[in-house]
This record gives sequence, C-alpha cells and structure tokens, in this order.
Amino acid sequence: MNLTREPMVDARAEDSAVWLARRSGVAPVWARYTDLVVERGIGSWVETIDGERFLDYTCGIGVTNTGHAHPRVAAAIAEQASKIIHAQQNILFHKPGLELHARLPRTFPGLADGEEAGLFLSNSGAEAVEASVKLAKVATRRPAVVAFRGGFHGRTHGTMALTSSGLKNRAHFEPLMGGVHFAPYPYPLRNPTGRTEEAALAWTLGQIDELFATLIAPDDVAAFLVEPVLGEGGYVVPPDGFLPALREVADRHGILLIVDEVQSGFGRTGRMWATEWSGARPDIVVMAKGIASGMPLSGIMARTDLLARFAPGSHGGTYGGNAVSCAAAVATLEVVESEGLIDNARRMGDRLLAGLRSACAGRPWVAEVRGRGLMVGIEFADPGTLNPRPDLVRGLLGAALNRRLILLSCGTWGQVVRVIPPLVTTEDEIDLAVRLIGESLDEIGA
Repeated sequence: MNLTREPMVDARAEDSAVWLARRSGVAPVWARYTDLVVERGIGSWVETIDGERFLDYTCGIGVTNTGHAHPRVAAAIAEQASKIIHAQQNILFHKPGLELHARLPRTFPGLADGEEAGLFLSNSGAEAVEASVKLAKVATRRPAVVAFRGGFHGRTHGTMALTSSGLKNRAHFEPLMGGVHFAPYPYPLRNPTGRTEEAALAWTLGQIDELFATLIAPDDVAAFLVEPVLGEGGYVVPPDGFLPALREVADRHGILLIVDEVQSGFGRTGRMWATEWSGARPDIVVMAKGIASGMPLSGIMARTDLLARFAPGSHGGTYGGNAVSCAAAVATLEVVESEGLIDNARRMGDRLLAGLRSACAGRPWVAEVRGRGLMVGIEFADPGTLNPRPDLVRGLLGAALNRRLILLSCGTWGQVVRVIPPLVTTEDEIDLAVRLIGESLDEIGA
C-alpha cells in the first residue's frame, strides 16, 4: 500500500481541471448539480478557484440561511474551535450548548404560558426525524406512524420508510421499517377532486378517515409526521387550514403531531417556523439545515414533560451537540434576530414570488409558481394533462448555470425548480435572479 502523500496543489496557481482530476475518489452515489470547485463564499455568492462568481440560490439546500461565511458566525466558530472542539454531551457541558438549550426552546411554536420546551441535539435531519419517531412511540406506547405522500424525511433505514418524495430515495432497499402508513398531502395543483385548496384539503382529510376505517386503528398511531411545506416533494404550500385540521384529528385520537421543519425552519418562510403560519401547535418540532449556518447540527424540540419520556440512555449520539456547532448555532440565532432576517425573508420572498410569476406569465409549460418566503418553486408540466416536464427543469438549471445562477430541482418527477436564496439576500440579487431565470426560460422555449 502506497501511503505517500500527494503534493498539495496550489489553488491559486492551478485551474479547476487539475482538482477535478481527483474526483474519482468521490462516491458516485452523490447526484451532482455542478462540477464547480469552490474557493470561497460570501453572502449569496460563491467563487470558484478560477475566479468565477456565481449567485448561489441553492443555499446548500436551505442550510446557509445567514449566507456564506457570515462574519459573526465564522468568528464564533473560530473562537470556540480554539477552546474545545468536541465536548461529548454524556461527559461534559459547554457554554455554547447550554446557551442554545436555553434560547432555542423559547421559539417553540404555540407554547402556552407556564409551559416549557426542551431540546435534544443530534447531527443530521434524518437523525432528528428518527429521534422524533422514537420519542412519539415511547411516549404513546403505540406502534404506527402516519406520514404524507411527497414527504421527505431522510435516507437512513428508518427514515426511508417514512419518505415518499421519490422512488430514488427508497428503491431496492426493502424491506423497510413497518408500521408506516401514508395519506395524501394537500397538493391543489395535482388534487384528483379539483384544483382548489378546499378540494385538496377535503380530499386529504377524507383519505385519513378512510385510512382509519380500513388499514390502521387510530389508537395504534403514535404520530402524524408532516412537513409544513413540502421540500423535496415539490415546494408545495398546503392550504392554511391543513395543520389546524390535522391537529384536531390528532387530538381526537390521542395522536402526537410531529412537524418536520428541517427545510422550512429558521426563518426560511418568513416566520421562525413555517408551522406558525397556520397557528397550529405541534407536539414535536424537527430541525436541522439552517440551525447552524452550515455546521452539522440538528435536533428536536418538545414540551419538557414529553421530552422526559426519553429515559436516560435510551437515545443519544457521539457528535450531537458538538461545541463548535453549538457556537455556530448561537451566533446564527443572534444574526437572524439582530439583522432582521426573518422579516427580510418575508419581504424578499414576496418580491421573488411576484417577479417569478411575472416572468412566467403566459408560458404554457409553467404550471405553477408557488412558495412562501424564500422557499419558492416553479413547476413545469404539459398544459391540460399536467404530465411532468423534468426535461424543462434540467434545461432551465443548465441555462441558469451558464448565466452564473445556481438553482436546484425537486418534485417526485424532478418537475420543479426550487429557488432557495439565503435570508440575507438583497433586492438587487432578487431582481438579478428573476432576470436570469426569465432569460433562461426564453432560451429553453418554455
């Protein structure tokens, strides 16, 4: 075995082709959007080692809400890393972790006077979803979970069973965890009984009733697991009455309500939590992505009496609550609050949505432009039949990338372009993105 270290290549002296020659060691399981080799990022922009600048409206898939390398977050990371990096939760307390445990639960949506929430920290969104389901099962002593079609909750073996956003996430991995049932997500554009919010909501609630009448007794269900806005499933914003109606069904049957805010949380939709738009009160909130501006961290929040149902040692993880990640999370909270990023997400989101709807007006292949805050999707489909058009999505992403704008796709068939700016984005950047998307639509003939 040759353990000789290859000489480091000076990125300032070599172009990206030299570095890309080394990508043979990257596992091909990673589906790629670009081959850019990045040198640095600041705010809404990334710069390659060749010196090209791109407007990054992927946000690391909704992770870098404070923008790339926000100075206050970067400083907090550096300061904490110089003190202690890994202070394992079973063994040590550390100040950033204790501060995060004190501050973050105060944001729990719908917390009543006199109630308190608690926090459990882990590393990834999938881990946090697993924790939420374990908590629901141990707290209710019930075996089943009802999730929703189009939902994405992770790629671990347990979370695959809860995911139905696309076959690629679970194909060829059967058998998966049992006790999982699905109900349709209220998706007005593709609702079989009519393309209105009222019809979509009625269809979903009717299918839940039928599920309870045919396949699973409601008193065997530990929890509903739901995204307040579908992420990978297509950036679908449900009717405002959906979560309150689901809360009522849950209360009627003693079922817990878990909201997966991994992609929609931390100000993404113009509220701290997307659940707040509906006024519904969850039992468990799942979070990750934007929590620490790019450092690996995730968690669940729940009322302290519910969280106490986890017996000591019944759940955990070596790296969860890492000191550096917690320092980044505390700094992220401070930046979001002091710089008014939630309000900015709401205002810039309105501007983005209006601009994209104007740019897409009269284009027959654009079935819908939808979103909430800075979580916006453009769905492509044949007019009339609504047959998905992922080819147009791929064309738009390529045309936009050629114009130095990075976007992502989503949707069950890959038929949706998702636009995910950081919460620090500006009016000029929004207007630039809208213009570039309009030019890209012209190029692909959509």
